[in-house]
Amino acid sequence: MTMNRRKWPVDEQASFLRRVGELLARGYPIAEAIESISLHLPKHRKEVLKDCLQELKRGIPFHDVLDQLGFHNDLIGYVYYAEQHGSFAEALLEGSSLVQLKDRDLKKLLRMLQYPLFLLLLTGLLFGFIENTLLPRFTSLFASLGLEDNFFTKIVYAFDIYFPFVVKVFIAIICVIACYYFFIFRKYSVLKQRTLLVGLPIAGRVLKLLFTHYFAIQLSFLLQGGISVSEALSLFEQNHKQPFFSQLGRGIKTKLVTGETLGSILSSFSFFEKEFPVIVKHGQENGKLEQELLFFSKHCIVEMEERIEKTLKIVQPLLYLFIGFLVVSMYLAILLPMFHLLDSI
Repeated sequence: MTMNRRKWPVDEQASFLRRVGELLARGYPIAEAIESISLHLPKHRKEVLKDCLQELKRGIPFHDVLDQLGFHNDLIGYVYYAEQHGSFAEALLEGSSLVQLKDRDLKKLLRMLQYPLFLLLLTGLLFGFIENTLLPRFTSLFASLGLEDNFFTKIVYAFDIYFPFVVKVFIAIICVIACYYFFIFRKYSVLKQRTLLVGLPIAGRVLKLLFTHYFAIQLSFLLQGGISVSEALSLFEQNHKQPFFSQLGRGIKTKLVTGETLGSILSSFSFFEKEFPVIVKHGQENGKLEQELLFFSKHCIVEMEERIEKTLKIVQPLLYLFIGFLVVSMYLAILLPMFHLLDSI
């Protein structure tokens, strides 16, 4: 097959499936939707989609075709479940929106960090020049005139002493984390890995919202398609492209057989939001579980977006504050003694 010749960027993958979902919602068959979209794409994409249509005509499931194209696992998962419950257009639109949201937030973070990191690099070069060239000469001059080091001079010298130590500690921490990941973390079950990940500061809270959203939205779609909870969990179990949800479906099914309620089972998983079991119990009691799940999944996305925005608004000012303080310290380390000399003239 030639479908893997050029990897699709994640934003292109999401855009493609979003357009497929829009055309399906208008009544297009999937083959016609893909063919229509290919008319607006570059030649190499048209060739790939032509191969894609051939695979679909051979009876290959759409999620397997996307896997061969190298699509993101989250998008493949949405398509896999959509093929089971029938809400194909809605699932494609929901999945593409989520992936575009994650891709947009990542790009926003990188853009936000580019300028501060450039300033940090420039400040580091300036600091090296002042600390190794200018400051020693001025310090010798000021010492010969009987002037003591001021507060900012001490800060500059302290930074020069402790910064290499901080860098070494940081590198050591990275090495320890890498060793832990390769020799210990990867040997854990996927469920335990997710349990440990949600314990991370800041990122763990976002991951918990993401895991809850994905499970809730897929279970909601499956239930809306007339599938029972047990059948839905079996579909999760059969989705080997996503080992986390496969093991999760198997684990929940096993506990359901022993007589535990779905709510109590979900409460035993720390990688889900603590309100999730309550929502599930309430939905089962009022007979609107699929609607409750859908509403809660959207709530998770909104809260996740708010948390990311809040974190980004904190990180950037802190970087600017640190850079500004370092620059001011360098200049005042030289200027303050000069002001003292001018006062004495």
